Amino acid sequence: MASALALAGEAGAAGDVPVGAVVVDAAGEVIGQGRNRRTADGDPLAHAEVVALRDAAESRGGWRLDDCTLVVTLEPCPMCAGAALQARIERIVLGAWDAKAGACGSVWDVAREQRAPHWIEVVGGIRGQECAALLTDFFRERR
Repeated sequence: MASALALAGEAGAAGDVPVGAVVVDAAGEVIGQGRNRRTADGDPLAHAEVVALRDAAESRGGWRLDDCTLVVTLEPCPMCAGAALQARIERIVLGAWDAKAGACGSVWDVAREQRAPHWIEVVGGIRGQECAALLTDFFRERR
């Protein structure tokens, strides 16, 4: 989570919502990383999780990340939870829960949708207060 928090800080400093994500393989090695880049890239799909999943797939040379964990500072939205499902991510470890758009148990539960062909284990609240504070501070400065 420390790596994801550092990436979130970079996103915030660049003017994007401070969310960071890393993909870790079964050996505990970071094989992908990303931070929110929607504003920087003008890309609505450039969420931290999608950037990290793409980086991990490129590192692996393939789209299947079935022995990997996605570590992210904020609960993934429906798009990102769906992307993790498509990549066959084994586990999502998240910091802050997202009561407005979370899709790993708070608003929706895309990650554990029973009708999906694959389910993702979800572990939440890891350094949650620290992750939430980054977001609160970012938005407080802009209001």
